[in-house]
Amino acid sequence: MKQTVLITGSSSGFGYHTAVKCAEKGFHVIATMRNMDKAFAFDRLEEVVKERIEVWQLDVTDEQSLERFSEQVNELNRLDVLVNNAGYAVGGFLEQVPLDTYRRQFETNVFGVIAVTKAVLPIMRKQARGKILNVSSVSGLIGFPGLSAYVSSKHALEGLSESLRLEVKPFGIDVALIEPGSYQTNIWSSGLELPESVYNPATPYSDYIKGLWNALNREDHGNPQDVSTLMTELMEKEELAKLRYPIGPGVRTNVWIKRLLPWKWLETTVLQKLLGKEKTKGAGLNGKGAEWSRRNPVRG
Repeated sequence: MKQTVLITGSSSGFGYHTAVKCAEKGFHVIATMRNMDKAFAFDRLEEVVKERIEVWQLDVTDEQSLERFSEQVNELNRLDVLVNNAGYAVGGFLEQVPLDTYRRQFETNVFGVIAVTKAVLPIMRKQARGKILNVSSVSGLIGFPGLSAYVSSKHALEGLSESLRLEVKPFGIDVALIEPGSYQTNIWSSGLELPESVYNPATPYSDYIKGLWNALNREDHGNPQDVSTLMTELMEKEELAKLRYPIGPGVRTNVWIKRLLPWKWLETTVLQKLLGKEKTKGAGLNGKGAEWSRRNPVRG
């Protein structure tokens, strides 16, 4: 019998590509999305593929939407795989990002995952099998300046998934983390949320921001199809032997470097890459951080 796979955040990016690839394999796909107007993304598929995709409305941050979703899940005869993919990214330095924005980041990337997972666990426990794939990021393993809201939410997802795997493994349920690096998805273009203060040329972070965006634009972006291929391959395995599955250009190397290098070396390398050697010195690596701050006062 073909698997039933439920994927959140399926209107674009990894969610969309994974939904299509699963349908092409003959799986019954439940593709959820916050905005049902984006369901047209599946219209261009071959009819035989499209008819295997069932679209549900789901906003993982809305209580009423989650209640409707839970009722729909309770009516399923089986559910083999849950892919927690819904998420977005907030950019900006901690001083610039409003506290409510941090809360919204966690509502989607962490609490949304918790809510959806709680809804599907009863059916998976009852059938004594299932897989939960949580789409994390290399940002869940490595911090990066200017993305602290996103990075901290993904670090939280990593810890949550590690604990969850130990909790549900005895019931025949596997939990795994998919940890992509930089990919050609809209989360780093139209999907990146930025506070107004980021665009203020008077901000003391202006040079830092330029370096950050230049670094992001220089990244070797991978093909999101590779991530969907990995996830569909994991769905077909009898058992997931590992918790973490890093994927993408340079991801394993960067994680390896973080584990081996002394923090001071890593810190210096990152700051020099973003600020250049001269401004890195002024940012505190040679004790002149206070002087740099006086030259660049916060202006709203």
